[in-house]
Amino acid sequence: MVNKDNGTREKNPNLMENLMGYIDTRIDIIRLEIQEKLKGAFVGIVHGILLGFFAFMSVIFVSIFLGLLLNHLLDSTFWGFGIIALLYVIILVVLVVGLDKKVFNNIADKTFDNTIYKTDKREKSI
Repeated sequence: MVNKDNGTREKNPNLMENLMGYIDTRIDIIRLEIQEKLKGAFVGIVHGILLGFFAFMSVIFVSIFLGLLLNHLLDSTFWGFGIIALLYVIILVVLVVGLDKKVFNNIADKTFDNTIYKTDKREKSI
């Protein structure tokens, strides 16, 4: 009996070492996946911020240019800027009053469809 106990005791440390090695490897893989996702999110956020900043600056300078152009064409010092401001007010009113949030929800649904669960190919019941 002593030999059988010693035999099982010798196998258990190897099994435990293998199990601990497997657990350590899984933890490292999970850490690397999290690091990769965080890096992708950071790059996406920085890219979005830069895109938004330069889009905003483009709109500002194009608006100033159009205001100055209309001022020149109308031979006025302020009507061009008033017309551009009125255009932005009209767009704002249309966005606030006229458009429903469902339009934006439909765009978001189409944009983010199958982005998180790409491997989940279950069919939707109709």
